[in-house]
Amino acid sequence: MLWRFVTLVLCQVCVAALGWFVATPGDEWTMALAFALAGSFLWFVMDCMRGLRLLRWLREGAVSDLNLGNGLWGESYERVRRMLRAGSRLAVESDNRLEDFLAALQASPNGVVLLDSDARIEWFNQTAVEHFGFDARRDMLQHIGNLVRDPGFTAYLSARNFLHDINMPGRDSSASKPVKLSVHLHPYGEGRVLLLSRDITAVEQAEAMRRDFVANVSHEIRTPLTVLAGFVETLQTLSLNEQERQRYLGLMSQQAQRMQSLVNDLLTLSRLEGSPLPSVHDWVSVDLMMRQCEQDAMGLSQILWEQPHDLVFKRTPGCEIAGSSTEIHSAVSNLISNAIRYTPVGRRIEVEFSLLPAGSAVFHVRDQGPGIALEHIPRLTERFYRVDRSRSRDTGGTGLGLAIVKHVSQRHGAELSIESVPGKGSVFSICFPPHRVRQSPSELTLAPVAKSV
Repeated sequence: MLWRFVTLVLCQVCVAALGWFVATPGDEWTMALAFALAGSFLWFVMDCMRGLRLLRWLREGAVSDLNLGNGLWGESYERVRRMLRAGSRLAVESDNRLEDFLAALQASPNGVVLLDSDARIEWFNQTAVEHFGFDARRDMLQHIGNLVRDPGFTAYLSARNFLHDINMPGRDSSASKPVKLSVHLHPYGEGRVLLLSRDITAVEQAEAMRRDFVANVSHEIRTPLTVLAGFVETLQTLSLNEQERQRYLGLMSQQAQRMQSLVNDLLTLSRLEGSPLPSVHDWVSVDLMMRQCEQDAMGLSQILWEQPHDLVFKRTPGCEIAGSSTEIHSAVSNLISNAIRYTPVGRRIEVEFSLLPAGSAVFHVRDQGPGIALEHIPRLTERFYRVDRSRSRDTGGTGLGLAIVKHVSQRHGAELSIESVPGKGSVFSICFPPHRVRQSPSELTLAPVAKSV
């Protein structure tokens, strides 16, 4: 303000002096006063023009620099310019934070949808696109109820009771490949709603597998327990001769062994799933393991059948496999025992270990059994899955052997393959990768491998 007063006075004095010098003698004061008034008017016009320049600069968006000199308008311009720059920086920072926030939501493994107070879509991430099939150009500001037509979701949205989530099928859900979503709505702001969706297909499948596993284990254990309880009651209540007693005790022993085999297989699976992966520095002699498997196979064949099978073991001397001797022996033994259980007496069962040109190695177990229909093969490694349940129980199978083989193969980086033709037999193969196979220059004097677990 002082600067404005000083410039006004200077302008009046300068113009009044000019009027004094140009005035005729005797009119000096009159001319000086008139020129002083004219100088005031001129200063006022120039001051208004500076103000108008500042106003036009603001109206045009304050994008260019402006030189208004010193004084009120110059200081006002500088203050406004600093405020606008600070506001621009805050706006840029806010935009960056918003972009970071939206990027975080975009990277979320859960579907995120922002709804306004009328349940119209304001924003959604890519996961929501996968869950619901939204299209960014087509579905923005569309009512969510017009796009997600599941009756359960419609009732959930209408009830406005968002204390719990709901489960509904996903966009790509089908009878052969079900997809299950968990959807939860969260109110926020002034009537707005945040929709979160989560793919729980794997969780549902795991829960179903857990229920099936518990049911199967309960059933498999309950059956021999029922038989045992019946025989015990018979022995306690009836007067039996020695031959009958021995027969019942033999049947009880079979059921007890069946339960023991089931428990042992369950413990083996649990140990395989919870233990570290086998080392690549511990080497197992294939020849020693094949000899042990051959002895076990001959004994099992004599126990289960009146006549022995035609067992053929083909070895490749001097080969070793890196891994757990107990696990590898268990996997091969399970394949051999399955072949013995399901192959009729007198027929050929061939067990072969061979090296492949690429450096890998493969175990083959070929049988001349009844074969397996194609639709059953993908499910053979599921726990307790049986093609013929009654026949499996007659031969003493637990339904866990191939599940153990699959886990052992995966833990050693190997691949289990199954080929079968109904009426002609089956071939079960475990192919080990090259880095787990080597040839030894001489027979290794390793300790005998453990028997089947």
